[in-house]
Amino acid sequence: MKSKLLNEMRLTIPSKSVNESYARYAVSAFVGQLDPSVGDLGDIRTAVSEAVTNCVVHAYRDTEGKIYICAKYYDDGKVVISIRDKGCGIADVKKAMEPLYTTDTSGERGGMGFAIMESFTDKLRVRSAAGFGTSVVMTKRIKK
Repeated sequence: MKSKLLNEMRLTIPSKSVNESYARYAVSAFVGQLDPSVGDLGDIRTAVSEAVTNCVVHAYRDTEGKIYICAKYYDDGKVVISIRDKGCGIADVKKAMEPLYTTDTSGERGGMGFAIMESFTDKLRVRSAAGFGTSVVMTKRIKK
């Protein structure tokens, strides 16, 4: 039986680093309606932070663009969070998802963003096209 959508939210924010915490709190407040455990809520916050930070740091590099966030929850406790940008895109998604791989040449980034997102969610899907942007879809089941 297919799960039924109960609620959804959409948010568009500029790709400024100050908005990373806002995105994290907005999504966690929305998911809070499901009365998740502290651990599940922390996992979601961390995954959202990593995804938004990737948009700010990598997608638009030294320019500013928009970050599009959509969160949905279903009657079976499934939460689906989509974070996408229309930035530079990723030429090789498989390579980018390898732990410690980074395109950041400053040495400030550790290349663990996708690995962290994957470890804090039940399912992670990344789609990207160079020059067209990236979409990250994270699924997390909230246990009742």
